[in-house]
Amino acid sequence: MPTWLIKDGSFDVYYITGFVTKSFVGMAQYDRLWSNSRWLTSIENLALYAGFALVFSLVVGFILAAFMDQKIRFENTFRTIYLYPYAMSAIITGLVWQWILNPTFGIEKIVRGWGFENFEFAPLQNPDLVMFGILIAGVWQGTGFIMALMLAGLRGIDEDIWKASRIDGIPMWKTYIKVVIPMMRPVFVTTLVLITAGILKVYDLVVAQTNGGPGLSSQVPAMYVYSYLFTAQNLGQGLAASTMMLLGVLIILIPWTIIEFGGKEKR
Repeated sequence: MPTWLIKDGSFDVYYITGFVTKSFVGMAQYDRLWSNSRWLTSIENLALYAGFALVFSLVVGFILAAFMDQKIRFENTFRTIYLYPYAMSAIITGLVWQWILNPTFGIEKIVRGWGFENFEFAPLQNPDLVMFGILIAGVWQGTGFIMALMLAGLRGIDEDIWKASRIDGIPMWKTYIKVVIPMMRPVFVTTLVLITAGILKVYDLVVAQTNGGPGLSSQVPAMYVYSYLFTAQNLGQGLAASTMMLLGVLIILIPWTIIEFGGKEKR
């Protein structure tokens, strides 16, 4: 029987006929990977999730940080509340939001109980909206961490800048846009890298909320890797997919490392 033999990961793949001859198949596993509709669907879902998650997380996280930077009362209490979701595991977060978004006893049921009989809100059951349902849970969990990073950056802004803007009569929102945000570029870049690296390997949230369904409408690359490695026992496809995920992380981390550390002059 012809069999597949994978040596040293997904790059060294041989096709063996019996026990005598074998031939190197090169990048065949990667050709199969990028011809697989399930993999392409997972990439599309991840791109959709990543785009919206990056925007919403950064915007909401920065707004919360700006609010906390106003020296409000009970700041420690609010900070704890905002950071609490991040301390929860992704599985717990996914299960909680699965209950909240469940039409039987979640938001839809509650709103209908208020008299809005035609109200519908069940994104996890809708193939066209399921990624947005997962997005809600992801943003809710990660925003507190982003808020903490942004708040640290805001606290590093010289107080004289705020005093000068007040003396010149510059509105606070314009000071943020024209002065503060440009000064926080390193914080934004670091935050963006951390968020993106986390998004690329999203798995727990999806498994807890939908397990990739309905159908394959919420399939993501990490689920593809797990399915082929441990369920289908297809090591070639699993390793090829995991290599592509690793490549995605490296594409993000290497330029950031060069920008942040490589361009600085040694003192």
